[in-house]
Amino acid sequence: MTSKALDISSPIGLVAGGGAMPFAVADSLVARGISPVLFALQGACDPAGVQRFRHHWISVGQLGRAMRLFRSENCRDLVFIGTLVRPALSEIRLDWGTLRVFGRVLAAFRGGDDHLLSGIGGILEQDGFRMVGIRDVAPDLLMPQGCLTRIKPDQNASTDIKLGREVLSALGPYDIGQAVIVIDGHVIGVEDIEGTDGLLARVARLRSERRIRAEARRGVLVKAPKRGQDLRFDLPTVGVRTVEGTFRAGLAGMAIAAGNAIVAEPQAMIEAADAAGVFVIGLSA
Repeated sequence: MTSKALDISSPIGLVAGGGAMPFAVADSLVARGISPVLFALQGACDPAGVQRFRHHWISVGQLGRAMRLFRSENCRDLVFIGTLVRPALSEIRLDWGTLRVFGRVLAAFRGGDDHLLSGIGGILEQDGFRMVGIRDVAPDLLMPQGCLTRIKPDQNASTDIKLGREVLSALGPYDIGQAVIVIDGHVIGVEDIEGTDGLLARVARLRSERRIRAEARRGVLVKAPKRGQDLRFDLPTVGVRTVEGTFRAGLAGMAIAAGNAIVAEPQAMIEAADAAGVFVIGLSA
């Protein structure tokens, strides 16, 4: 999995998808004297943000070209970071490097996102690269333990958090999602392909349609990695947008796995939560 004592080599390659996290990780590495090289995924990574760093553009499905670029930049250690909408195999332009291991690529696609990422990571490791996680390269971006906000969860919220953790643990082997919403002891929704933002929007809509009758500021978003997940890949991510979605969904707050979730712009997230009157708490293992 990962090790706090891992000796990270420089430069380190960031296979960068969408969102702000690839750039936050790159900034964290620069602050610690480690040189990042971004391998930006076409159609996902922000072209404006990537310009600040040494980078190359790569396409999903072109493993051969990607590995040649990794080697040309002397990037032994690689990190997958950022969002990516999973393409269909029929939409991918395969190069010879991918066709060489096509059976393993096909097997990786026959599962959830964690299975896909760990499968591709395994192919890269067989070619001499090392897959590392955010816990190894940017631990300052991980969710801390304890309540981060002025408002703290009450007894009702604590009970909902406990149930949410049990639900996620039970669903873990099925690689379904990393978040659940519980209101007054009832499981209202589980994250699926629409992601956490979509889950929160769905609950907000159900409230507006009066299909959820619970009072506002009741219920909790609970977010944690899947049980048995390879923690180098696809860690849960939260930030200001998650706080805003939690508020619009009428929830009391959000409970996130400490040390196993990424926080985008932590200070801004805490300020947004305090302004909205919702709690944010980091859960111990």
